[in-house]
Parts: sequence; C-alpha cells; structure tokens
Amino acid sequence: MAVLRLYDTATDMVRPLELRQPGHMSMYVCGPTVYDVPHIGHGRAVLVYDVLRRYLTWSGLEVRLVSNITDIDDKIINRANTEGRNPEEVAIEFEDAWYAAIDQLGVLRPNDDPHATAYVEGMVELIEGLIARGAAYETNRGVEFSVDKVPGYGLLTNQSLDSLQSGARVEIETEKHNPLDFALWKKAKPDEPAWPSPWGPGRPGWHTECVVMSLDLLGEGFDLHAGGLDLKFPHHENERAQAVAMGRDFARHWMHHAFVEVGGEKMSKSLHNFTSLTDLLLRADARAYRLLVLQAHYRSPLEVTPNTIEQATRSLTGLDNLARRAVDIGSDVVPDATTMEHFRAAMDDDLDTPGAMAVIFDAVRQANVAFDSDGSAASLVAALRAMTEAIGLELRADDDALDAEILGLVSQRDQARASRDWAGADRFRDELISLGYVVEDTSEGTKVRRG
Repeated sequence: MAVLRLYDTATDMVRPLELRQPGHMSMYVCGPTVYDVPHIGHGRAVLVYDVLRRYLTWSGLEVRLVSNITDIDDKIINRANTEGRNPEEVAIEFEDAWYAAIDQLGVLRPNDDPHATAYVEGMVELIEGLIARGAAYETNRGVEFSVDKVPGYGLLTNQSLDSLQSGARVEIETEKHNPLDFALWKKAKPDEPAWPSPWGPGRPGWHTECVVMSLDLLGEGFDLHAGGLDLKFPHHENERAQAVAMGRDFARHWMHHAFVEVGGEKMSKSLHNFTSLTDLLLRADARAYRLLVLQAHYRSPLEVTPNTIEQATRSLTGLDNLARRAVDIGSDVVPDATTMEHFRAAMDDDLDTPGAMAVIFDAVRQANVAFDSDGSAASLVAALRAMTEAIGLELRADDDALDAEILGLVSQRDQARASRDWAGADRFRDELISLGYVVEDTSEGTKVRRG
C-alpha cells in the first residue's frame, strides 16, 4: 500500500506516517468528559478518526484504537452537586448517552476505552516519579508540574517557553513557580470524591490520565496521538511534557482536527452555542452528517446548519439512487482501477476526504451515464462500493416504502408547521420517532426514513 502522509503538529509539516511496527497502527484519541450529552463538534471528532481508522484497516493495517473516558472531573462534580446526585451516577448517565450517539453515527467503538477512575493508582505512581526527578512539587492545593524542567516545552504550539509565559494569565496568591505550571494532583475539598495519595486524599489533574493510559495500553513510541485543536495546548503539550520528564518515548505523530463553527465561532458548551448531537440525530440521517464531515478537510472549519445538512442529505440520495440501480451487479466485479488509484491518492494525501468524495461523485456520474446509455457500469459500481466501505459511508439500495399511517403523520406534521402550530408539529415528530423513523426538516417538507 502507499504510505499515508499526515500533517504532524509537532513538526508543522505533512509527513509520512512512520509506523513503530510495520503492518500495525497504534492510535490514541482523547475521549469525552462525561458530564453532558455530546454536541455536534464531538460528532465531527469521532467521525474524523473513524474514517482514518476504517481507511487504514481497509488498506491492510491492523489498527488498535484507544480512546479514554474522563469519568471524574470538576464539571462532573459541579453537575452532581447542582442536581444533588452522585458524580458516578452523572458519569454513567452521560457515558451511556455518548455511546448511544456514536453507535447511531456508525462509528466503530474503540478497542479499549480506559476510564480515569480505574487508573488513579497509576497516576499517583507517575506523580511520585515526577517529584523524584525534580519535575514536580507539592503545594497547599496539591502537586504541580514544573514546566521549566522540560526542554522544548511548547513544541506542539511552535512557541518557546518564554513566548508562552509572556501570554500566560498571572494567578493571584498562588504557590506556582511558573504561571504555566499545571496541577498533577488536587487535594480534596469537602464532599468531593477522593483517592488516597502521599499528599493526602484528592484526585488527579486532567492532564495526567492520558499519559498513564496511553503508555499502559499502547506502549512507548505509539504511532499517533489525536484530538481537537483545542486540546493541542495545554492538554496535549502537558501530556507530552510529563512523558518527556520521565524519560518515556511518547507519541511519534500528532494529529489535530479543526472545530465545528456557528457563525464563525467555535462550537462549544462553554459558549452556549452547541446543538446536541443527540438532537441532530433525531432530525437527520446519521449518514448525512458523516457525508458532511467527509466533504470538509479535517484541518478546516466545518459549519453545520440545516442548509448544509440538507445539502448532504440530497447528495446521499444520489448515492442511494445509484445503489438501487446497481442491485443486480454482483460483488465479484473488479473495481475500476483508475478510479481506485485516484481515491487512494486523495486519501493518502493528508486524509484529503473532499478530494476522495469528488472521486466518488465522479464515479456516480459516470456510472449513471453508463446505465442511461446501456453501457457497462459494473466496474464503476464496484469501485463505488469499495470506496464507500473504506470510509464507512453506508449505501442503501432498499426501497423503504411508507405505509398510510406514516404518510398521514407526515402530512399532519407539515400542516401543523404551515399553521405555525409548533407544539403540534413536535407532537407528530415525537410520534414518528417513537415508531422508529428519523425525521428531517427540508425545504420540501418533512422527510422520514427508517432509523
């Protein structure tokens, strides 16, 4: 197979993905902090790395994906306190919501999903080692990591320590030696979850868990560490710093994807501009969101709106229509070689999924022309099937005829929307959903399909 070339954040260049062990790919993707339902930015994240994982597997590699679950964190504790609940109960509820959403997206679950609470003992051992090496120190609040002790701190931001310090927020009344120093251990406050440690009861800081988990499950020098641009600094930089300070060989390659934006702003819960992924998946075909993500390069911003989802849905309809025309073409047909060559070239060039989708849509166009002119579309159809399998985009060739009951509910919902009876429209939508249908709002009215 050709060598996949990816942009590496650490070296600020697109370079070949050099594997630690030929034929085997080890990748760590930072997972969710389970304190709320996932938003559509999380949806983009899991889809980007699902596409990468599927493509590498399709290309012949054995891929091991580790993605953690942060099940203890200030946000979880705050929500539990606000709602009068146990933090563990909150974490379990929203981990279930997380997996329900990614399952609906058709995202393969990770090979391992280590939970922070299961690795506290290992994190305590890491912190003890950092203190012994002079890279960490105890304060009244807990234990802090000393960034001054790590040569090259700031690698992932392409900035020097001095440059980062000049822009750091200065904390008042702090025992930190440097404003960039970060918490490894937080001493417990009253009524907070706590674990024993040499520095008193408490819990680990967020930046420590992924170091312990990734090295434990994937070993030193694992191939790829990935996540969103917002994790590049300080989270990933602080992970890397701890490994360096311990003399451990960490990730060989760093990959970061861009944000989902609304009106030019990053989508996030803190900005209160997020749309729940769960809500999106109730109203749109999950495959349409995968298609929308594929049509944007992973390092470019992605705007998710009703219009962009509707456009993706129309494109998906075109793919499904060709799949219906091609139901009689057998699975033993050899894919068109030129089409496959162009597809692989795009995917191997920094995961250029927009370029790959252009190849796919061109194959659809050529195949439709061949069908219309009684020509042979078999090799193009075989290529289409192979390409969509490689990126996890399911095509549906079955005609899902709607019975009179469903058509009636759709009609009543459209009438309610036309008369601005939003409560009635929501009632009909909920009934359709309860019957197992995905409900989509389009310029042509309500569209439904089996979920």
